[in-house]
Amino acid sequence: MFENLFGKKRHMPDAPESMRPKDRMRAIEGSSTAELAAQLLIAPTALMQLTLEEAFTVVSYMMPRRIAEGTTFIREGDKSDTGYMVLLLEGEVTVESIVVSRRTPITITVLGPGSLIGEMGLVDGQARLASCTASSEVRCAVLSRAALEKMGAEQPVTAAKLMFAVSLRIAERLRDASEKLKMYSQLVLAMQQEIDRLMPG
Repeated sequence: MFENLFGKKRHMPDAPESMRPKDRMRAIEGSSTAELAAQLLIAPTALMQLTLEEAFTVVSYMMPRRIAEGTTFIREGDKSDTGYMVLLLEGEVTVESIVVSRRTPITITVLGPGSLIGEMGLVDGQARLASCTASSEVRCAVLSRAALEKMGAEQPVTAAKLMFAVSLRIAERLRDASEKLKMYSQLVLAMQQEIDRLMPG
């Protein structure tokens, strides 16, 4: 399923984690798609803590991928296929989850270019928290755990900065979820008080 969208050649025989750093950077040199990926990687929706040069380094460790419309490429609860994150380059992805007492998934959000998907799984390897389906044909760049480990050995400063930026994103999402949980708890309490008022014991 992987295609060489970054380099000038039609086929790249080696996965990024098996290439030498200079060859890796040479493979993406002059590529408009690599430029797009690097620019999106440092956008506010992704990892704006990285410099453009660091973003190009990260992109050199990623594999391009096309995903057909309607394909669910991340499944909620999956524990076996968690070792990667995705940078969305083109197209839209619908994020869905099955919540308590529901049999059909509900849409949490729709993501567009510049969005990162699956970074928590890349970090902790735990079960996926939601399902992701391509709403249209999608072009994306995938960073595997193996490539991240290779980056850590070859480019430790960039890898550390990448992981710090990913950690900040995860922390922001946890804070947002915590705020929503507080609002939900306040709503439940207000509803309970109204029920108690209308139906005194």
